[in-house]
Amino acid sequence: MRGELRPGYKQTEVGVIPEDWEVKLVHEIAAIKTGPFGTLLKASEYSEGDGVPLISVGEIREGFLKITDETPRVPEGVIRRLPQYVLKRGDIVFGRKGAVDHSALIRQQQEGWFLGSDGISIRPSKDCHGEYLALQFQSARVKGWLLQNAIGTTMPSLNQEILRNVVVSLPPTKAEQEAIAEALSDADALVESLEQLIAKKRQIKQGAMQELLTGKRCLPGFSGGWEVKKIAEIASPSSEKNTAAEDLPVLTCSKHLGFVDSLGYFKNQVFSKDTSTYRLIRRGQIGYPSNHIEEGSIELQNIYDVALVSPIYVVFSVNEGVDSYFLHRVLKLDSYRQKFKIATTSSVDRRGSLRWPAFSEVTVSIPPLPEQTAITAILTDMDAELAALEEKLAKARQLKQGMMQELLTGRIRLV
Repeated sequence: MRGELRPGYKQTEVGVIPEDWEVKLVHEIAAIKTGPFGTLLKASEYSEGDGVPLISVGEIREGFLKITDETPRVPEGVIRRLPQYVLKRGDIVFGRKGAVDHSALIRQQQEGWFLGSDGISIRPSKDCHGEYLALQFQSARVKGWLLQNAIGTTMPSLNQEILRNVVVSLPPTKAEQEAIAEALSDADALVESLEQLIAKKRQIKQGAMQELLTGKRCLPGFSGGWEVKKIAEIASPSSEKNTAAEDLPVLTCSKHLGFVDSLGYFKNQVFSKDTSTYRLIRRGQIGYPSNHIEEGSIELQNIYDVALVSPIYVVFSVNEGVDSYFLHRVLKLDSYRQKFKIATTSSVDRRGSLRWPAFSEVTVSIPPLPEQTAITAILTDMDAELAALEEKLAKARQLKQGMMQELLTGRIRLV
């Protein structure tokens, strides 16, 4: 049974909102434009270095734009010829295909960038605050609606008609819209600062790994003594079969390399349901995906005591005198992934995958066990710090979503 409405509130198609708020279709409060089609803008007109960024699907993330070295640039000549596609501060941009629930607001420093052919922009009217409308598109309700109403099955797509019919709630004055946006910008600033800190910490960790795991920098109290060993000299292959009666977590190998919660979850995926050929991997053992070399190694540590890995994994245990976490980290270095690629290419295995005979011949450089342990402790501390920051970031994002839910529906009024 639906509870009684609070005084001063009304039930609408977007939920309960204040009586003085309105419900509007996006096309009533904004102009929608699709990027240049066909011969209007050819790839040959892009510039490698000069000009402004071309905003397309690849640049649009969840609430922000990411510009990389691969982002095409649009020269001045194209801007003069097609000024209608130049983005202005307050515009909201979307990708037409793929992550249709992603959108980003064009801010002051991004004004003048160019809308790509696979992008769509929304330009709010003078009575609608751009940042407020952008926040509506980041709300769980609108993002869910976009995903539900996107066309296509294999790859969801947006078009102007879909965006025209998005329904949003609006406070009665632009001043209240601005107040809501300003309040949420503080939450945004916290999220952004944590994201930047995490990115910086990851770079520091990558640098530390490159120096410590290769012997370029020795820790205080240690003085060299590194040895070059074949993997066969410091590890032994394991082929322990899956004979467990109970379901075990399954480690899959893909771009989302990692653990899944249970075999039940695994069975709902596109992978084979038959795990009879899968091997066990135990805590402290290392698994290397033989035909997904770029993903690097994994080590079963504190999540599970035992799990299953698919037959594509080379599973091995380290010998005494070797720290498994240290070796696991070494094998994730780019230089070693390149060694495994070479070993795969030269392997007689026509399946194009790296098996134990070729894997075991690859050489690694390792220090004495005490130094391995000391390096492991440093990297483990860095992992723990990153994990704590990631948890803090997740809580900050949850806080922002909670604030959005309260402010974008008028449950909390600021003016």
